[in-house]
Amino acid sequence: MLIHKSSEAFLAVAKYGSFEQAASKLNITASAVTLRVQALEKSLGQILILRERPCKVTQAGKILLEYLQHQRLMEHNLLQQLQGQNSAFIFHQFSIASNADSLATWLLPIIQQTLIKEKITLNVMIDDQSQTHQLLENGLVNACISAEEKTIKGCIAHPLGAMTYKMVATPAFKKQWFSHGISRDALRQAPAIIFNPKDQLHEDTTLSLFGLNMQQYPYHFIPSSTAFIEAIELGLGFGMAPVIQVQKQLIQGTLIELIPSAQTDVQLYWHHWKQQPIPLQCLTNTIIQNAQTVLNTV
Repeated sequence: MLIHKSSEAFLAVAKYGSFEQAASKLNITASAVTLRVQALEKSLGQILILRERPCKVTQAGKILLEYLQHQRLMEHNLLQQLQGQNSAFIFHQFSIASNADSLATWLLPIIQQTLIKEKITLNVMIDDQSQTHQLLENGLVNACISAEEKTIKGCIAHPLGAMTYKMVATPAFKKQWFSHGISRDALRQAPAIIFNPKDQLHEDTTLSLFGLNMQQYPYHFIPSSTAFIEAIELGLGFGMAPVIQVQKQLIQGTLIELIPSAQTDVQLYWHHWKQQPIPLQCLTNTIIQNAQTVLNTV
């Protein structure tokens, strides 16, 4: 039988990636967290946490995470049914993972009313759309927006639509760096704007069109959706920007599309565990229904 305190310690380490941060969140000492996790590992006969920086969950730990997540969801559903109207002032907190561009553009506006009506608070974890499903698989979030079509065991994936990206820059930047046309040699000299090291979109584009990887041209890492666009508008570089975020600038001419063939559609999916509390199911329904109004159908 699992001991609640040991399970909570394990969940905290898995979520925050360190025994020290887990201890801070649980208001106990790091040594107490260590003892509780060790006791859990001993009782199950499995190593659950790899003591690295950050800590990583083992395969056995992932199985336990999935179980504990489902246990929490069932408990949440039970309390929801038993408390009924008595829970009118209780907020339901869920963890979701999203790519930064979705969070910065379309996600919050379409779920605003559901969050208010269902009294939901969110812990949003940001990662590249190619990585967010790992957070779900590791049991760290209840649901995620991902570019991964394949479903995780015990989960369901719903297609949402696609975010369209274009390679853009200011007219002045194009004149300075591509005055003789956009060529392989010119791209090797011009600075690029890339979100972070996990962002493969820019490199995939330059690699497919010109055979250039990131080691062959200068670039900035700007890990903020708003600052990313600002950096391009300031003429610091060119980059792959979501059309939904730069449509106004493209119409006004303050930004221009550099290479039409570089346009890329990134299909997004909403992944969630099969068993969901009622408020989270409402959130899922809202996202599935309303994402189609802001994303493209591919």
